[in-house]
Amino acid sequence: MILIESIILCALFTIMVFIMSKDPIKTLYNYPPKIQERVKTLESYKDKIPSNENKIGAKVCASIIFLVILCTVLRYINGYTTFWESFKYGFLLWTIVNLYDVLVLDIIWFCHDTRFVFNGTEDMIKEYRNYLFHIKGFFIGEGLGLIICTIAGLIIHFIL
Repeated sequence: MILIESIILCALFTIMVFIMSKDPIKTLYNYPPKIQERVKTLESYKDKIPSNENKIGAKVCASIIFLVILCTVLRYINGYTTFWESFKYGFLLWTIVNLYDVLVLDIIWFCHDTRFVFNGTEDMIKEYRNYLFHIKGFFIGEGLGLIICTIAGLIIHFIL
C-alpha cells in the first residue's frame, strides 16, 4: 500500500510543480537567494515579483491541501484512528515525497532544465545547480512535515 500511495502522491506533486513551472516568477522564493536577488533587480520582472504575503499564503494553502489529502488517505484509505499510527505513517509518506522532491524534482529536473532559468540570469548556472540549497530545503521540509503530520494525527485521533 505504501508504494501505491507514494507513487500517487509523488505524481500529484509532480503535476503541481509542472503547472507552476509554466510561470516560474510565481515560485521565485523557492530559488537560491542569489537568483532571487538578481531577478529582483531586473526591469523585466519589476512588476511581476510576488509579495512576501503571497509567498506565505501559497505555502499555507499548499500545506492545508496536503493536510486534507493526508488525513483522507490515513483515515479513510488506511483506516488509522490513533494519533501515533497516523503520525508515523503520515510522516513516512511525507518523507518519501520530500525525498522525491529534492532528488528528482529539484536536483535532477529543476537544476538542469532551462525552463526554470530567468532571462537575465543565464550566467548563474552555478547558482541554479546549488544542490546544497535544495538539500537544506529537504530538512526544512522535514520540519514542516513534523508539524503537518502532528496536526493530521491530532485531527484523526480527536475529530475523524
